[in-house]
Amino acid sequence: MSFSEQHSRNVASVLTEALPYIQRFHGSTLVIKYGGNAMVDETLKNNFARDIVLMKLVGLNPIVVHGGGPQIGDLLSRLQIPTRFVDGMRVTDAQTMDVVEMVLGGSVNQDIVAIINRNGGRAVGITGKDGDLIRARKLRLQQGAPELAASEIIDIGHVGEVEQINAEILNTLISENFIPVIAPIGVGKDGESYNINADLVAGHVARTLNAEKLILLTNTPGILDASGETLAGLSSAEVTQLINDGVINEGMLPKTQCALDALADGVASVQIIDGTVEHALLLEIFTDAGCGTKITR
Repeated sequence: MSFSEQHSRNVASVLTEALPYIQRFHGSTLVIKYGGNAMVDETLKNNFARDIVLMKLVGLNPIVVHGGGPQIGDLLSRLQIPTRFVDGMRVTDAQTMDVVEMVLGGSVNQDIVAIINRNGGRAVGITGKDGDLIRARKLRLQQGAPELAASEIIDIGHVGEVEQINAEILNTLISENFIPVIAPIGVGKDGESYNINADLVAGHVARTLNAEKLILLTNTPGILDASGETLAGLSSAEVTQLINDGVINEGMLPKTQCALDALADGVASVQIIDGTVEHALLLEIFTDAGCGTKITR
């Protein structure tokens, strides 16, 4: 068999494998949290954009929620604005919040919109402040110490948590065949701006819209077991047990808690996948093997 014949058969095999998934997910909403190395590597950025456009063209409704921590940190450093973290969260005073809005709502958001549109999509960039998309409240951390009789409440500034998602805005954009690209900035009841963890925003969007899938792009292959091997499929109960056993810890904890909350509120499945793998989204959605870790109820 010649190379061209083998190549043709491989292409046909891939397309045939994808067909049932296209049929199954046609018309479904998928929420994708976009962050990590996939946002800074040019090849991965283009691959991500093409994956999103293809998903839309075959009848899926992707919604992108993006992060931007490294970009925020870079600009703060160049502006010589000091950064402090508490429990992994950036302490965000008014000056820092101005930078967060400039980076997330401006340069990062518009860069993602532009690259999707260059690849044939119809993306629209919005922040949570647009049309009250993300109603937020101040996040207050509780820290306990053996010498304290009660937990200490720590104010970390303009860091928020989601109170409510305005589904009408997103449903309107979807119905008009647009791809929403959301910067995770919320607005308080008095108009205050809040920086919110992008995983949490993606989870709340997925729950509000009853999404078929929530997909979290990370810099790891998925959830790993105690020996470092990727766990391909887990139930909510198994994830909870891994957390209790300390196997899931540190940076993966917020992602897995976000996954558990989304599943409890009706999202059909959550995938945690490696955004450094080329076309990871297509591999996860349209192939039998998938990639990363799939969590279901």
